[in-house]
Amino acid sequence: MPDTTTSKPADQGPAFFSYGFRPFFLSASLFAGVALPVWFLLLTDTIDLDFLYPAREWHVHEMIFGFLPCVIAGFILTAIPNWTNRPALCGLPLILLFSLWLAGRLSIACPWIPSLAAAIIDCSFLVALAGVVWREIIAGQVWNRAPIGIVISLYAVANIVFHVSALGATETDLATRMALGLLMILLALIGGKITPGFTEDFLQEADITKQPAPFSRFDGLAILLVALAALVWVVQPRHMVAGGVLITAGLVNMIRLSRWHGWMTWREPLVLILHVGYGWLALSLLTLGGSILGFGLPSEHAIHALTTGTVGAMTLAVMTRATLGHTGRQKHAGPMTMLIYLMVNLGAILRLLAPTMEGLSTSMLGMATVGWSGAYLLFAMIYGPYLLRPSLDNE
Repeated sequence: MPDTTTSKPADQGPAFFSYGFRPFFLSASLFAGVALPVWFLLLTDTIDLDFLYPAREWHVHEMIFGFLPCVIAGFILTAIPNWTNRPALCGLPLILLFSLWLAGRLSIACPWIPSLAAAIIDCSFLVALAGVVWREIIAGQVWNRAPIGIVISLYAVANIVFHVSALGATETDLATRMALGLLMILLALIGGKITPGFTEDFLQEADITKQPAPFSRFDGLAILLVALAALVWVVQPRHMVAGGVLITAGLVNMIRLSRWHGWMTWREPLVLILHVGYGWLALSLLTLGGSILGFGLPSEHAIHALTTGTVGAMTLAVMTRATLGHTGRQKHAGPMTMLIYLMVNLGAILRLLAPTMEGLSTSMLGMATVGWSGAYLLFAMIYGPYLLRPSLDNE
Protein backbone atom coordinates (compact mmCIF):
# COMPACT_ATOMS: atom_id res chain seq x y z
CA MET A 1 0.00 0.00 0.00
CA PRO A 2 1.17 3.59 -0.48
CA ASP A 3 2.93 4.92 2.60
CA THR A 4 0.64 7.84 3.49
CA THR A 5 3.02 9.08 6.14
CA THR A 6 6.21 9.20 4.12
CA SER A 7 5.63 10.89 0.77
CA LYS A 8 7.97 13.79 0.15
CA PRO A 9 6.51 17.27 0.49
CA ALA A 10 7.59 20.14 -1.65
CA ASP A 11 8.51 22.66 1.03
CA GLN A 12 7.07 26.09 0.34
CA GLY A 13 7.96 29.09 2.48
CA PRO A 14 9.00 28.56 6.11
CA ALA A 15 9.64 24.89 6.73
CA PHE A 16 7.45 24.83 9.84
CA PHE A 17 4.33 25.65 7.80
CA SER A 18 5.19 23.67 4.70
CA TYR A 19 3.17 20.63 5.77
CA GLY A 20 0.49 19.93 8.37
CA PHE A 21 2.46 17.42 10.42
CA ARG A 22 5.08 20.02 11.39
CA PRO A 23 3.13 22.55 13.50
CA PHE A 24 0.50 20.11 14.73
CA PHE A 25 2.78 17.27 15.82
CA LEU A 26 5.18 19.57 17.63
CA SER A 27 2.38 21.50 19.31
CA ALA A 28 0.55 18.31 20.30
CA SER A 29 3.68 16.90 21.93
CA LEU A 30 4.37 20.11 23.85
CA PHE A 31 0.75 20.43 24.92
CA ALA A 32 0.57 16.81 26.14
CA GLY A 33 3.86 17.32 27.96
CA VAL A 34 2.49 20.31 29.87
CA ALA A 35 -1.30 19.85 30.20
CA LEU A 36 -1.22 16.49 31.97
CA PRO A 37 1.29 17.56 34.66
CA VAL A 38 -0.85 20.66 35.24
CA TRP A 39 -3.86 18.38 35.76
CA PHE A 40 -1.91 16.27 38.26
CA LEU A 41 -0.87 19.37 40.20
CA LEU A 42 -4.48 20.54 40.25
CA LEU A 43 -5.66 17.11 41.36
CA THR A 44 -3.23 17.05 44.27
CA ASP A 45 -4.04 20.68 45.25
CA THR A 46 -0.43 21.65 44.59
CA ILE A 47 -1.54 24.59 42.47
CA ASP A 48 -4.77 26.50 42.02
CA LEU A 49 -5.66 27.79 38.56
CA ASP A 50 -8.85 29.19 37.09
CA PHE A 51 -9.87 27.98 33.65
CA LEU A 52 -13.07 28.39 31.67
CA TYR A 53 -14.36 25.15 33.22
CA PRO A 54 -13.69 23.36 36.52
CA ALA A 55 -10.48 21.33 36.70
CA ARG A 56 -11.98 17.94 35.75
CA GLU A 57 -13.91 19.31 32.77
CA TRP A 58 -10.84 21.29 31.66
CA HIS A 59 -8.68 18.16 31.80
CA VAL A 60 -11.19 16.01 29.91
CA HIS A 61 -11.88 18.65 27.28
CA GLU A 62 -8.30 19.61 26.63
CA MET A 63 -7.07 16.05 26.20
CA ILE A 64 -10.00 14.88 24.07
CA PHE A 65 -10.85 18.07 22.16
CA GLY A 66 -7.51 19.87 22.37
CA PHE A 67 -4.62 17.43 22.23
CA LEU A 68 -6.22 14.68 20.15
CA PRO A 69 -7.57 16.88 17.33
CA CYS A 70 -4.11 18.41 17.05
CA VAL A 71 -2.58 15.00 16.34
CA ILE A 72 -5.49 14.04 14.07
CA ALA A 73 -5.05 17.25 12.08
CA GLY A 74 -1.33 16.58 11.65
CA PHE A 75 -2.01 13.11 10.29
CA ILE A 76 -5.02 13.94 8.13
CA LEU A 77 -3.43 16.99 6.50
CA THR A 78 -0.35 14.91 5.73
CA ALA A 79 -2.26 11.94 4.34
CA ILE A 80 -4.77 13.89 2.22
CA PRO A 81 -2.34 14.72 -0.63
CA ASN A 82 -1.66 11.00 -1.05
CA TRP A 83 -5.38 10.28 -1.15
CA THR A 84 -6.28 13.06 -3.59
CA ASN A 85 -3.11 13.83 -5.59
CA ARG A 86 -3.73 17.46 -4.71
CA PRO A 87 -1.27 19.94 -3.14
CA ALA A 88 -0.92 19.87 0.62
CA LEU A 89 -2.33 22.65 2.79
CA CYS A 90 0.62 24.92 3.51
CA GLY A 91 1.63 28.54 4.03
CA LEU A 92 -1.03 31.05 5.08
CA PRO A 93 -4.02 28.62 5.02
CA LEU A 94 -2.12 26.26 7.31
CA ILE A 95 -1.10 29.13 9.58
CA LEU A 96 -4.73 30.22 9.89
CA LEU A 97 -5.93 26.70 10.69
CA PHE A 98 -3.19 26.22 13.27
CA SER A 99 -4.02 29.62 14.77
CA LEU A 100 -7.60 28.45 15.33
CA TRP A 101 -6.33 25.48 17.33
CA LEU A 102 -3.99 27.66 19.37
CA ALA A 103 -6.69 30.26 19.97
CA GLY A 104 -8.95 27.50 21.28
CA ARG A 105 -6.37 26.43 23.85
CA LEU A 106 -5.81 30.00 25.00
CA SER A 107 -9.53 30.80 25.19
CA ILE A 108 -10.23 27.74 27.36
CA ALA A 109 -7.31 28.62 29.65
CA CYS A 110 -8.33 32.26 30.13
CA PRO A 111 -11.35 32.66 32.45
CA TRP A 112 -11.69 36.39 31.67
CA ILE A 113 -12.74 35.67 28.08
CA PRO A 114 -16.56 35.52 27.88
CA SER A 115 -17.66 31.89 28.07
CA LEU A 116 -19.70 31.88 24.88
CA ALA A 117 -16.91 33.58 22.91
CA ALA A 118 -14.36 31.07 24.21
CA ALA A 119 -16.60 28.16 23.24
CA ILE A 120 -17.15 29.53 19.73
CA ILE A 121 -13.43 30.08 19.24
CA ASP A 122 -12.63 26.57 20.39
CA CYS A 123 -15.35 24.93 18.27
CA SER A 124 -14.19 26.72 15.14
CA PHE A 125 -11.06 24.60 14.76
CA LEU A 126 -12.71 21.21 14.33
CA VAL A 127 -15.42 22.74 12.15
CA ALA A 128 -12.73 24.25 9.93
CA LEU A 129 -10.76 21.00 9.85
CA ALA A 130 -13.88 19.09 8.80
CA GLY A 131 -14.43 21.69 6.07
CA VAL A 132 -10.89 21.21 4.76
CA VAL A 133 -11.28 17.42 4.74
CA TRP A 134 -14.59 17.56 2.84
CA ARG A 135 -13.23 20.11 0.36
CA GLU A 136 -10.35 17.77 -0.48
CA ILE A 137 -12.57 14.69 -0.67
CA ILE A 138 -14.95 16.45 -3.06
CA ALA A 139 -12.20 18.07 -5.15
CA GLY A 140 -10.24 14.85 -5.41
CA GLN A 141 -13.37 12.71 -5.92
CA VAL A 142 -12.05 10.23 -3.36
CA TRP A 143 -15.40 9.13 -1.97
CA ASN A 144 -13.85 6.06 -0.34
CA ARG A 145 -12.40 8.54 2.20
CA ALA A 146 -15.85 9.88 3.06
CA PRO A 147 -15.97 7.87 6.33
CA ILE A 148 -13.00 9.92 7.55
CA GLY A 149 -14.86 13.13 6.72
CA ILE A 150 -17.95 11.88 8.54
CA VAL A 151 -15.96 10.98 11.66
CA ILE A 152 -14.19 14.36 11.77
CA SER A 153 -17.52 16.17 11.28
CA LEU A 154 -19.15 14.23 14.11
CA TYR A 155 -16.11 14.92 16.28
CA ALA A 156 -16.74 18.62 15.72
CA VAL A 157 -20.37 18.10 16.73
CA ALA A 158 -19.24 16.32 19.92
CA ASN A 159 -17.13 19.33 20.86
CA ILE A 160 -20.10 21.63 20.35
CA VAL A 161 -22.24 19.34 22.53
CA PHE A 162 -19.55 19.45 25.23
CA HIS A 163 -19.59 23.25 25.34
CA VAL A 164 -23.38 23.46 25.27
CA SER A 165 -23.54 21.03 28.19
CA ALA A 166 -20.78 22.71 30.17
CA LEU A 167 -22.18 26.22 29.65
CA GLY A 168 -25.59 24.92 30.63
CA ALA A 169 -24.17 23.46 33.85
CA THR A 170 -25.11 19.89 32.87
CA GLU A 171 -22.97 16.77 32.64
CA THR A 172 -20.56 16.55 29.75
CA ASP A 173 -20.30 12.74 29.77
CA LEU A 174 -22.39 12.28 26.61
CA ALA A 175 -20.11 14.54 24.57
CA THR A 176 -17.06 12.79 25.98
CA ARG A 177 -18.40 9.36 25.04
CA MET A 178 -19.33 10.65 21.58
CA ALA A 179 -15.74 11.76 20.98
CA LEU A 180 -14.19 8.59 22.40
CA GLY A 181 -16.59 6.41 20.42
CA LEU A 182 -15.61 8.24 17.24
CA LEU A 183 -11.96 7.82 18.22
CA MET A 184 -12.46 4.05 18.45
CA ILE A 185 -13.89 4.03 14.93
CA LEU A 186 -11.14 6.28 13.57
CA LEU A 187 -8.44 4.05 15.04
CA ALA A 188 -10.11 0.91 13.68
CA LEU A 189 -10.24 2.52 10.23
CA ILE A 190 -6.83 4.20 10.05
CA GLY A 191 -4.92 1.91 12.42
CA GLY A 192 -6.36 -1.06 10.58
CA LYS A 193 -5.06 0.38 7.31
CA ILE A 194 -1.55 1.57 8.13
CA THR A 195 -0.55 -1.22 10.54
CA PRO A 196 -0.79 -4.15 8.08
CA GLY A 197 0.33 -1.90 5.22
CA PHE A 198 3.60 -0.86 6.86
CA THR A 199 4.07 -4.39 8.18
CA GLU A 200 3.84 -5.73 4.62
CA ASP A 201 6.42 -3.19 3.45
CA PHE A 202 8.80 -4.15 6.25
CA LEU A 203 8.44 -7.91 5.73
CA GLN A 204 9.02 -7.54 1.98
CA GLU A 205 12.16 -5.46 2.58
CA ALA A 206 13.36 -8.09 5.07
CA ASP A 207 12.72 -10.88 2.51
CA ILE A 208 10.24 -12.55 4.84
CA THR A 209 7.67 -14.51 2.84
CA LYS A 210 4.97 -14.38 5.51
CA GLN A 211 2.63 -11.44 4.85
CA PRO A 212 -0.29 -9.87 6.73
CA ALA A 213 -3.70 -11.14 5.71
CA PRO A 214 -5.20 -8.86 3.02
CA PHE A 215 -8.25 -6.78 3.83
CA SER A 216 -11.30 -9.01 3.78
CA ARG A 217 -14.84 -9.29 5.06
CA PHE A 218 -13.41 -10.22 8.45
CA ASP A 219 -11.74 -6.78 8.67
CA GLY A 220 -15.01 -5.18 7.65
CA LEU A 221 -16.76 -7.12 10.43
CA ALA A 222 -14.14 -5.98 12.94
CA ILE A 223 -14.66 -2.32 12.00
CA LEU A 224 -18.45 -2.72 12.01
CA LEU A 225 -18.36 -4.23 15.50
CA VAL A 226 -16.26 -1.33 16.78
CA ALA A 227 -18.75 1.13 15.29
CA LEU A 228 -21.68 -0.78 16.80
CA ALA A 229 -19.98 -1.06 20.19
CA ALA A 230 -19.20 2.65 20.16
CA LEU A 231 -22.79 3.55 19.27
CA VAL A 232 -24.37 1.35 21.95
CA TRP A 233 -21.87 2.58 24.56
CA VAL A 234 -22.55 6.23 23.73
CA VAL A 235 -26.32 5.76 24.00
CA GLN A 236 -26.45 3.25 26.90
CA PRO A 237 -23.06 3.28 28.67
CA ARG A 238 -24.16 1.06 31.57
CA HIS A 239 -26.35 -1.44 29.70
CA MET A 240 -25.31 -5.09 29.66
CA VAL A 241 -25.72 -5.11 25.87
CA ALA A 242 -23.05 -2.41 25.60
CA GLY A 243 -20.67 -4.53 27.67
CA GLY A 244 -21.30 -7.59 25.56
CA VAL A 245 -20.81 -5.81 22.23
CA LEU A 246 -17.63 -4.11 23.48
CA ILE A 247 -16.14 -7.43 24.55
CA THR A 248 -17.14 -9.05 21.25
CA ALA A 249 -15.54 -6.17 19.33
CA GLY A 250 -12.41 -6.47 21.44
CA LEU A 251 -12.06 -10.21 20.82
CA VAL A 252 -12.66 -9.89 17.08
CA ASN A 253 -10.14 -7.07 16.78
CA MET A 254 -7.60 -9.06 18.79
CA ILE A 255 -7.98 -11.80 16.17
CA ARG A 256 -7.73 -9.16 13.43
CA LEU A 257 -4.45 -7.98 14.95
CA SER A 258 -3.05 -11.53 15.06
CA ARG A 259 -3.66 -11.87 11.30
CA TRP A 260 -1.04 -9.14 10.68
CA HIS A 261 1.88 -11.14 12.18
CA GLY A 262 3.19 -8.25 14.24
CA TRP A 263 5.62 -10.44 16.19
CA MET A 264 7.69 -10.73 13.02
CA THR A 265 8.46 -6.99 13.13
CA TRP A 266 10.37 -7.10 16.42
CA ARG A 267 13.55 -5.95 14.67
CA GLU A 268 11.93 -2.61 13.80
CA PRO A 269 10.14 -0.90 16.72
CA LEU A 270 8.84 1.76 14.31
CA VAL A 271 6.53 -0.93 12.91
CA LEU A 272 6.08 -2.99 16.05
CA ILE A 273 4.67 -0.02 17.98
CA LEU A 274 1.73 0.11 15.55
CA HIS A 275 0.80 -3.43 16.56
CA VAL A 276 1.19 -2.50 20.22
CA GLY A 277 -1.11 0.47 19.68
CA TYR A 278 -3.77 -1.60 17.94
CA GLY A 279 -3.44 -4.19 20.68
CA TRP A 280 -4.24 -1.42 23.18
CA LEU A 281 -7.39 -0.66 21.15
CA ALA A 282 -8.59 -4.26 21.42
CA LEU A 283 -7.65 -4.33 25.11
CA SER A 284 -9.50 -1.07 25.77
CA LEU A 285 -12.67 -2.53 24.24
CA LEU A 286 -12.33 -5.61 26.45
CA THR A 287 -11.53 -3.57 29.55
CA LEU A 288 -14.40 -1.16 29.06
CA GLY A 289 -16.82 -3.97 28.29
CA GLY A 290 -15.69 -5.87 31.39
CA SER A 291 -16.24 -2.82 33.59
CA ILE A 292 -19.85 -2.61 32.40
CA LEU A 293 -20.45 -6.31 33.05
CA GLY A 294 -19.05 -6.00 36.57
CA PHE A 295 -15.52 -7.37 36.41
CA GLY A 296 -12.16 -5.67 36.11
CA LEU A 297 -11.68 -1.96 36.63
CA PRO A 298 -14.56 0.50 37.20
CA SER A 299 -15.55 2.28 34.00
CA GLU A 300 -14.09 5.64 35.06
CA HIS A 301 -10.67 3.97 35.25
CA ALA A 302 -11.10 1.38 32.49
CA ILE A 303 -11.47 4.17 29.94
CA HIS A 304 -7.79 5.03 30.42
CA ALA A 305 -6.83 1.91 28.48
CA LEU A 306 -8.14 3.86 25.49
CA THR A 307 -7.13 7.40 26.42
CA THR A 308 -3.60 6.63 27.63
CA GLY A 309 -2.74 3.23 26.15
CA THR A 310 -4.26 3.28 22.68
CA VAL A 311 -3.92 7.02 22.17
CA GLY A 312 -0.39 7.17 23.56
CA ALA A 313 1.03 4.30 21.52
CA MET A 314 -0.82 5.08 18.28
CA THR A 315 -0.21 8.83 18.21
CA LEU A 316 3.50 8.53 18.91
CA ALA A 317 3.80 5.68 16.41
CA VAL A 318 2.33 7.89 13.68
CA MET A 319 4.16 11.04 14.77
CA THR A 320 7.60 9.43 14.80
CA ARG A 321 7.18 7.59 11.50
CA ALA A 322 5.67 10.55 9.66
CA THR A 323 8.31 12.94 10.91
CA LEU A 324 11.19 10.68 9.90
CA GLY A 325 9.73 9.89 6.49
CA HIS A 326 8.68 13.42 5.58
CA THR A 327 11.95 15.03 6.63
CA GLY A 328 14.07 12.72 4.49
CA ARG A 329 15.40 10.59 7.34
CA GLN A 330 15.71 6.83 7.61
CA LYS A 331 12.53 5.15 8.84
CA HIS A 332 14.17 3.43 11.77
CA ALA A 333 13.57 3.73 15.50
CA GLY A 334 16.81 4.60 17.28
CA PRO A 335 17.44 4.24 21.03
CA MET A 336 15.72 7.53 21.95
CA THR A 337 12.66 6.67 19.89
CA MET A 338 12.47 3.29 21.60
CA LEU A 339 12.66 5.11 24.92
CA ILE A 340 9.70 7.27 23.86
CA TYR A 341 7.67 4.13 23.14
CA LEU A 342 8.70 2.53 26.43
CA MET A 343 7.82 5.61 28.47
CA VAL A 344 4.35 6.12 26.97
CA ASN A 345 3.41 2.47 27.41
CA LEU A 346 4.76 2.34 30.95
CA GLY A 347 2.83 5.51 31.76
CA ALA A 348 -0.36 3.94 30.42
CA ILE A 349 0.13 0.74 32.43
CA LEU A 350 0.78 2.70 35.63
CA ARG A 351 -2.32 4.81 34.97
CA LEU A 352 -4.44 1.68 34.80
CA LEU A 353 -2.88 0.15 37.90
CA ALA A 354 -2.88 3.30 40.05
CA PRO A 355 -6.52 3.04 41.26
CA THR A 356 -5.92 -0.54 42.43
CA MET A 357 -2.98 0.35 44.68
CA GLU A 358 -4.39 1.59 47.96
CA GLY A 359 -2.06 4.04 49.67
CA LEU A 360 0.12 4.29 46.58
CA SER A 361 -2.41 5.48 44.02
CA THR A 362 -1.29 9.13 44.08
CA SER A 363 2.38 8.20 43.78
CA MET A 364 1.67 5.82 40.91
CA LEU A 365 -0.49 8.43 39.23
CA GLY A 366 2.42 10.84 39.49
CA MET A 367 4.79 8.28 37.95
CA ALA A 368 2.25 7.60 35.21
CA THR A 369 2.11 11.32 34.47
CA VAL A 370 5.89 11.57 34.30
CA GLY A 371 6.14 8.57 31.99
CA TRP A 372 3.29 9.48 29.64
CA SER A 373 3.89 13.22 29.40
CA GLY A 374 7.63 12.69 29.45
CA ALA A 375 7.35 10.60 26.29
CA TYR A 376 5.80 13.54 24.45
CA LEU A 377 8.33 16.00 25.82
CA LEU A 378 11.09 13.66 24.67
CA PHE A 379 9.47 13.54 21.23
CA ALA A 380 9.52 17.36 21.16
CA MET A 381 13.16 17.37 22.19
CA ILE A 382 14.33 14.75 19.68
CA TYR A 383 11.97 15.37 16.77
CA GLY A 384 11.36 19.09 17.25
CA PRO A 385 14.49 20.11 15.32
CA TYR A 386 13.41 17.86 12.44
CA LEU A 387 10.01 19.56 12.36
CA LEU A 388 11.44 23.07 12.45
CA ARG A 389 14.10 22.61 9.79
CA PRO A 390 13.72 21.93 6.05
CA SER A 391 13.65 18.31 4.93
CA LEU A 392 17.08 16.79 4.29
CA ASP A 393 16.16 15.90 0.72
CA ASN A 394 15.34 19.55 0.03
CA GLU A 395 18.58 20.93 1.37
